[in-house]
Amino acid sequence: MDTSFYTGIRGAKTQQEKMNVISNNIANVNTSGFKSKDSVFQDLMYYNMRDAQGKNVHLAAGAGALQSHVNTNFSGAGLQVTGNGTDYAIVGEGFFCLQEPTTGEITYTRNGKFSLSQRSDGFYLVSDSGKLVLGSNRQPITVNNGETSSEPGAFTFQNTDGMESIGNNEFRAIDKNGEPILSVEAKIEKGYLELSNVNLAKEMADTIEASRAYSYVLKMVQTADEVEQTINGLRG
Repeated sequence: MDTSFYTGIRGAKTQQEKMNVISNNIANVNTSGFKSKDSVFQDLMYYNMRDAQGKNVHLAAGAGALQSHVNTNFSGAGLQVTGNGTDYAIVGEGFFCLQEPTTGEITYTRNGKFSLSQRSDGFYLVSDSGKLVLGSNRQPITVNNGETSSEPGAFTFQNTDGMESIGNNEFRAIDKNGEPILSVEAKIEKGYLELSNVNLAKEMADTIEASRAYSYVLKMVQTADEVEQTINGLRG
């Protein structure tokens, strides 16, 4: 396949992947505690161009770019008053710690929209996904007569870069994040929810940028096709 076709198709797919990230951000502009995401790209292989005699002309041609990974912006956002006794927000760094009841898997979130769930031994504070909310002692929080056994803990890491997004506004820590640390500087606000940190103006600007780039790479494919048709016509 001609390199121009491959580069154009690769570019179209890359911009589509970027649009997927942008659309997910826009869809969660009103989701409590949502953290926006940004596409990170990397260049594909470059090669040296040669003239008709096969000599290096000291020009490099690229093969396009791809989306290597997606970064999460963990910057804070404003708070919304709800007055709900099971709603919590973290002011400062940190995450609420959640535990899957059946597997014991630990995940983290900034979404403090919690509720009560009755189990065989009483009521527990749970997340929207039904996971147990852990206190600063890393034990599930029980609720008796409207009183919680403890406040939700706020846990942070030495390095939050690369935390794995697993959906439902939750994250899983990986090896390079290290062990969770109780954030003593973070403040837990009851009756509040953290707003999404999505900047709608930025997302709209990124949408226009990605749309234009998408149209440009498709034009590249069209032009390459016209060149191939011309060459085939000359051969005929």
